[in-house]
Amino acid sequence: MQGERKQKKAVSGVVVSRSGDKSIRIVLDYRIKHPVYGKFINRRTKLGVHDENNRAQIGDIVEVVQCRPMSKTKSWRLVNVVQKASDKG
Repeated sequence: MQGERKQKKAVSGVVVSRSGDKSIRIVLDYRIKHPVYGKFINRRTKLGVHDENNRAQIGDIVEVVQCRPMSKTKSWRLVNVVQKASDKG
């Protein structure tokens, strides 16, 4: 058991902003059930992601993994681009 690392958290999302050199913002959309009324509510989370090679463009679907804090807002790192924005339509 000793020496084994935890599996890092990985998620997929859509790039909504290129906020500077080596930085992107992705959005994660999900639904939760209201605790009292039972209605499903749409929620959204924006994550700051470190993109070392500036590979991602706005509209791309990307896979990211949690990492050490790169800056005040960036704690995620780009793993790969799953689908380019031009391939969607």
